[in-house]
Amino acid sequence: MNVNQRLGYYLILVLALTHQTANAAVPAGLAQQLPNANPNLSYTADGKWKVNDHARPQPPKVAPKSEADLAASAQAPAGAVILFNGKDLSAWRPSKWTVENGYVEVVPKTGYLTSLQSFGSCRVHLEWWTPNPPVGNLQMKGNSGVFLMSHYEVQVLDTYDNPTYADGIAGAIYGQTPPSVNPIRPPGQWQYYDIVFHRPIFDAAGKLVKPAMMTVDFNGIRVQDNTVVEGRTAAGKRLGYTPHADALPLQLQDHKCVVRFRNIWLVPIND
Repeated sequence: MNVNQRLGYYLILVLALTHQTANAAVPAGLAQQLPNANPNLSYTADGKWKVNDHARPQPPKVAPKSEADLAASAQAPAGAVILFNGKDLSAWRPSKWTVENGYVEVVPKTGYLTSLQSFGSCRVHLEWWTPNPPVGNLQMKGNSGVFLMSHYEVQVLDTYDNPTYADGIAGAIYGQTPPSVNPIRPPGQWQYYDIVFHRPIFDAAGKLVKPAMMTVDFNGIRVQDNTVVEGRTAAGKRLGYTPHADALPLQLQDHKCVVRFRNIWLVPIND
């Protein structure tokens, strides 16, 4: 074998090994972070703030739109998947949460409410309520959450007068990105969420190709605008992504607080 033949052989070998490495399956359970993310998982991906940092600035308070102004957009469009119509939990796995007067109420310590159907990218509408007079404080004051694909949470919390950490207030992508503003109504009134969620994309080997993204309108005010989701939800740390199915159930959180939900519907989005 002459020199040129040897060089050609080694080039083919290197290309073959590179191809195998690029297409190797991601080991099960291995968390994948966003490109150029801070390696310290106690911090957000940009490295600017600790996860759940009380020093992080609170967003400014703004006036919400009225329920009358939101009435038309709150109606489910034709073809929407009705997850809760005020009558029963037939669209959900068996649960001890209670249904009355057109709403479903969390029964603390009975577990999450989990949809029977699985979804990927979607548009979700729901309305939520926390007690008045308020019960508890900080993260135990009307706490729940909307978990897209069972992994990615938009926080539900009574933060009308509640000085908790900014990435844990209502409208936050929990533990990651606070809402840009705080348009919450007083407790005892219904709050409106409209969420547009684009699922994360993984390749055949389980490698993250594109992170999830969310847009959130809170009481008619845009508080997340195509925000990149840094990974699965966790308290106090950044988990990153692990590969999962293209569709998973929607979940509502039991955080041991009394919270009510009504008018829950969803429209799937084709990727």
